[in-house]
Amino acid sequence: MSRTNFQELLDAGAHFGHLARKWNPKMAPYIFDQKNGIHIIDLHKSVVKIDEAAEVLKEMARSGRKVLFVATKKQAKDVVAEKAAAVNMPSVTERWPGGMLTNFPTIRKAVKKMNTIDKMKEDGTFEKLAKRERLQVERQRAKLEKNLGSIRDMSRLPSALFVVDVQKEANAVKEANRLNIPVIAMVDTCCDPTPIDYVIPANDDATKSIALILDVLTKAIQEGLDERKLEKEKEAENEPQAEAAEAAPAKKLRPRRAPKAEEETPAAE
Repeated sequence: MSRTNFQELLDAGAHFGHLARKWNPKMAPYIFDQKNGIHIIDLHKSVVKIDEAAEVLKEMARSGRKVLFVATKKQAKDVVAEKAAAVNMPSVTERWPGGMLTNFPTIRKAVKKMNTIDKMKEDGTFEKLAKRERLQVERQRAKLEKNLGSIRDMSRLPSALFVVDVQKEANAVKEANRLNIPVIAMVDTCCDPTPIDYVIPANDDATKSIALILDVLTKAIQEGLDERKLEKEKEAENEPQAEAAEAAPAKKLRPRRAPKAEEETPAAE
């Protein structure tokens, strides 16, 4: 059974593409028609592609891997930040920091700096600073939080990227391609689908369309996380039994003795 359907996507306006004169010919396989100078996306194909992407994301979540959500456009940033946080996944919704993936160690250093400032506040070092220094540190902390706050727990490169608007997030897609990180993306009729591993043809400008598709994908991630939790619980239950079996002394098998020959009773004289 499909995770979404034609009608839901239609109601969310996912079928509206861009102006026909601004189209990318490589999107032709996903275009159904043209109406009033606007391309109409084939939603039957969108349903199939959403299901495909959902299964990939579910499997990643089940194996404990992270997916980085990227959307800095006004219509998408809030809904992406909210949905990604709900399934404990990192997101970039302010500005794509150049080298975020290709120069990951530098980004990690900036995150560590943010954590250091937090520790200073906890242990009282922050209060010992001069007022001017405190102000500077506060501003630095706020800037780091804005740009990197949502990825502070991302200790390694993500296993995949989910992108809304591949034109706007072209740098993120390029970095992912360079490192062979798979990209799942909502792709509109004006975009080039070539660098995308899992294309979801859909309107990437309407908040309703973005929210619906994100909802389906994050539910799939949650399913994967729940399955992972169940597997871990089963393992934890089985461990004591396995340990007990190992600790139990092995029964020594005694060699079976041959039955004694019956002693002949001496005949009465």
